[in-house]
Amino acid sequence: MIFSPFFLLKIRYLIIVIFLFGNHDALALRATHAWKVYDHAKLQNYVDFDIFLNAYREHLRVANKPIMSIIDYSQPSDARRFLIIDIEKRALLHRTFVAHGINSGTLYATEFSNTINSRQTSLGTYRVGEVYYGKYGISLRLDGMSPSNSNARRRAIVLHGASYAEPNVINEIGMLGRSWGCPAISPEITSEVVELLKEGGSIYAHAHNHRNG
Repeated sequence: MIFSPFFLLKIRYLIIVIFLFGNHDALALRATHAWKVYDHAKLQNYVDFDIFLNAYREHLRVANKPIMSIIDYSQPSDARRFLIIDIEKRALLHRTFVAHGINSGTLYATEFSNTINSRQTSLGTYRVGEVYYGKYGISLRLDGMSPSNSNARRRAIVLHGASYAEPNVINEIGMLGRSWGCPAISPEITSEVVELLKEGGSIYAHAHNHRNG
């Protein structure tokens, strides 16, 4: 008997829910809603469900608006590894490029740090804060909500636009340019992303195999 990929994905989802939540009805209900968002937004080709579920749970913990986002630093910087999702509308709003820290790696980010002046990306959950205007124009303050990114404010880790994060840079050098640890995106979409995430959205920064400094 041959099973479809979608059927196998649903089986995987059920196994994850049972493993993580057992008979905890409220938690299982959250996982079920997470699956509905994941399925309706057609995220299967972009992020594994277990990563999405962790991001969803963290979003419910820290956020006060329905816009969540995931950065999968397991992917190279020439991939659209930054996903922005509306969990109420169950819709993928953006799938775009995002830069990582200059000391985290070149095409791939492999080293991460919460240390001041490390110029490395920090993994973990961020609550998106207020808008401000700085060196790169409109930007967003970020609050690190995990032990691995608790110094985000002190490190001035913010979401901002930068010319080195524009897609045409990939055509020129084979990857995006790099930041001093900030998640930098194309200036063309920065204003829209800021409007979506500001004052209560979440960013879940994830990587599979990595080393923390």
